[in-house]
Amino acid sequence: MNRGRTLRSRLFRVATAVATAGALALSLTAPVASAAPPATDWSKAVIDSTIARNPDPQTIGGWGYTRGLFLYGVYKVYQRLKDPKYLAYIKKWADYHVDANGHVNHSFNNLDAMQPGNVLIFLHKETGDPRYKAAADQIRTRITTYPRTPDGGMWHATSKTNELWADGVFMAQPFLMRYGQAYGDEQYATEEVLRNLETYFNRLKADNGLMWHAYDGDRDAPWDPKPKSDTGTTSFFWARAFGWSAITYIEILDMLPKNHPKRQQLIGYVQHLAKGLARYQDRQTGRWFQVVDRGDDPDNWTETSASSMYTTMLDAAVQRGYISRSYQRVADRGYRGVLAKVRNGADGLTNIYDISEGTNVGDLNYYYARKRNTNDLHGLGAFLLMQEQLHP
Repeated sequence: MNRGRTLRSRLFRVATAVATAGALALSLTAPVASAAPPATDWSKAVIDSTIARNPDPQTIGGWGYTRGLFLYGVYKVYQRLKDPKYLAYIKKWADYHVDANGHVNHSFNNLDAMQPGNVLIFLHKETGDPRYKAAADQIRTRITTYPRTPDGGMWHATSKTNELWADGVFMAQPFLMRYGQAYGDEQYATEEVLRNLETYFNRLKADNGLMWHAYDGDRDAPWDPKPKSDTGTTSFFWARAFGWSAITYIEILDMLPKNHPKRQQLIGYVQHLAKGLARYQDRQTGRWFQVVDRGDDPDNWTETSASSMYTTMLDAAVQRGYISRSYQRVADRGYRGVLAKVRNGADGLTNIYDISEGTNVGDLNYYYARKRNTNDLHGLGAFLLMQEQLHP
């Protein structure tokens, strides 16, 4: 076993103990519950608990990115455990939306709606059912005609003219890359994905190693009461916004050919974020704050989904050699911090606390006041990606 795996195995045992005994680490918003028994597989615990609460996947919600994220996490666990009920759960959810002709009743006029397309590619691979390929084709066709900024970035939504939001890259670019590699469209997909990542990064990067929540090319979006700078960016660093970007970079690098001339440029985006995340990690909890650079503000709070995303990127980047091994300590603290937000309830089911609800672009008080949910799919999906990255 290599050093990274040995460290993660040791960390897993330590983190499980932290989660088991972690009443002091829970936020004040978490209800009192019995201590969790030692868990050997938190991914399985989260999925089994979610299925127990929602035996019919229709109840987790309709076609949308949070369901796509969670089910992507379920699929990654299925790939490891090969539990047929996990694949059946994914398939049953998809079959509520893909009709007999392979059509999804959706206009795909926003990037969020494209993210569940990943589920279609996975299901086509696993089942061979042509309906799923036809439905994925529907999204791919829409990408061709979807509006873009003059420098090539796909708008966050057709109703948000020339707006780029940091979360948007995860919603469309991994799907497009997977589609291209699965169905002989790799040249277009690779060029389009890298163009979008470059445009988004250049518009949203900040000097402190973070990324702004959004950019408006028209300078007319009513995001913030303060005057808009000449860069067109928002005024705050909302955690989950560029958490989506962080995991996208790892996803695309895993699919990008090793000899691609722009590979190092993409690694540079990871290195940029790694510096900022190391700088702003909360030393007490190991997590990151809802507004990342304002940890001293008493109204701020550490957010679990973004902390999972950052931990995933940092650990993967260390293991793949994109960043210095010194960042492993940052990833390890992040992992322990997230595990401290995981607890079994009195019903024996696993809960994950302090997950920000769905969030628009807003001012500082808006971000602070977002509801801190338990078992929100944003957090469950992000947790599964993290756990599968760091699993011993």
